[in-house]
Amino acid sequence: MTGRILRSADFERVLGSAPRARSPHFAVHHVASMPSRAVHKPSARKLSTGSLGTVTSGVDDSSISALPGPVSGPSADPIPEPTGQWLGTVVPKRHARRSVTRSLLKRQIKAAWQRHELLPAGLWVVRLRAPFARERFPSAASDALASAAREELDAMLAGLMQRLARA
Repeated sequence: MTGRILRSADFERVLGSAPRARSPHFAVHHVASMPSRAVHKPSARKLSTGSLGTVTSGVDDSSISALPGPVSGPSADPIPEPTGQWLGTVVPKRHARRSVTRSLLKRQIKAAWQRHELLPAGLWVVRLRAPFARERFPSAASDALASAAREELDAMLAGLMQRLARA
């Protein structure tokens, strides 16, 4: 199953890398890592229950015994290998003015991604890099636009899978 990239820091990190594949309208970026997590460490002064030193025992001691002990040293926290895929879509307003068109393209990106789910784990971003011609697709959500986007995305992702298989 593919997760969604939600944090802007993850989008910036992935879009900072070079595109792995391009087509006339789309580009795919990839970083082999996991999404960042928001870490919130409350200060002991701000706690309404007092200082951290007054805690005597946990409510459920079995959960405390299952936690690993403190680890020190430079290799204390090894960077885990990514175990899943996270997908982000970028469809800017300057390339797709109507929200119906942006939604259609995002749906086509997600559907194409599900058809090509054998790509390596990590953070993936598919972005629209050029607009579709309004003269050729006058309707904002036409079947012709959906099929054109589907064919282009499938061809780009299939080529990407072939290049990754050779490497």
